[in-house]
Amino acid sequence: MNTEQLLEQYNFQPIGEANGRIKRVKGILSNSKPNPERLFVAEGIWLASMCLKFGTHIDSIIVCPEHVRTPEVQKLIADLSERTRDRFSVSAKTYEKISEKDRPDGIMVLAALPKRDIADFMPPKNAVVLVIDGVEIPGNAGTMLRMADGAGADAVFFCNRKVRMTHPKLIKSSQGAVLTVPVFEFESVADCRAWLKKFGFTVYLADTRADKYYYDEPFGKNCALVLGSERYGIAREWYDSQYSMIAIPMQGSCDSLNVGVAATVLTYEACIKNKLRANREG
Repeated sequence: MNTEQLLEQYNFQPIGEANGRIKRVKGILSNSKPNPERLFVAEGIWLASMCLKFGTHIDSIIVCPEHVRTPEVQKLIADLSERTRDRFSVSAKTYEKISEKDRPDGIMVLAALPKRDIADFMPPKNAVVLVIDGVEIPGNAGTMLRMADGAGADAVFFCNRKVRMTHPKLIKSSQGAVLTVPVFEFESVADCRAWLKKFGFTVYLADTRADKYYYDEPFGKNCALVLGSERYGIAREWYDSQYSMIAIPMQGSCDSLNVGVAATVLTYEACIKNKLRANREG
């Protein structure tokens, strides 16, 4: 079966650049329109496959038959078509105006970020939570989500959120981790602090002024690592309690690391001590 026959089988509707669905894609990619449904654009084989693998809600699928070159893409189109009734086909000219790839695969889906309720989240023993407070650069936020997935962190909390979770740069830099890592947003620092207290978390503030270096901390218990914005650091409310401050030593002329790099250093240290080491010793 060729691609045209496949699209006919699943009743794909041909649309042009003026169609509202294409305008919706453009608005999401430009991060310029309201997005209450928390939709994001998953273009290409890899990210579209991630949506399929993790059961992400598929709003619609857009296919350009001229760019579909392999049976792998055809199978992906068929599998995704089973998950939505909104199926559209476009010309190469239209697709190339919305595609962000130099050599597109001809497949794009509008998908919705997972909905998670903090009331349903029960942290495991020796949990590690990354708290992202006021970070403003989408690429940094996405990088930290990707790192949290790789390190084995149990959740990522956002406080004073300044980035839209559906921002294309966040989606791209997360490499799919935005779909896999439990992410929760708190309306206030006070709410986040109350939750951490309820579950017995030891809170560490990443602060270059700290007297203790991160590698001297044994961890080994529920811990939350708080990292602040690129410009302003951690919000003042976090310092109202007797939380521990930890630092990363700087041996050169720079006085601090990029927030994503700092988060990586601290989160991996905590996860190694709380999880990998415990598993090996157990």
